[in-house]
Amino acid sequence: MEDSNKKDGTQWRLWEVFTQKKTGEPHEHAGNVHAPDAEMALQNARDVYSRRGEATNLWVVPSEEIISSKPEDSDSFFDPSEDKIYRHPQFYKIPKGVTID
Repeated sequence: MEDSNKKDGTQWRLWEVFTQKKTGEPHEHAGNVHAPDAEMALQNARDVYSRRGEATNLWVVPSEEIISSKPEDSDSFFDPSEDKIYRHPQFYKIPKGVTID
């Protein structure tokens, strides 16, 4: 959405929208909206992503505040935990009476 009052043609800040369908459930990314501030972003998110009662709660986060891993770093960043033997359950004693399927 471009602010027609802006003479330089710049756009409003981009906000990511997360919705929660029912209380206690996780928030899920729904999309994004443009708005000049957090209050307007929340109102725009409500109008776009919950107009039919699809959400009980909304989060709006400035897009530039979200930090992401880089695809080219995936091998080292998500390195398998095979070399981290302390993460394997083999070092734990199973109490008597507990059965393992």
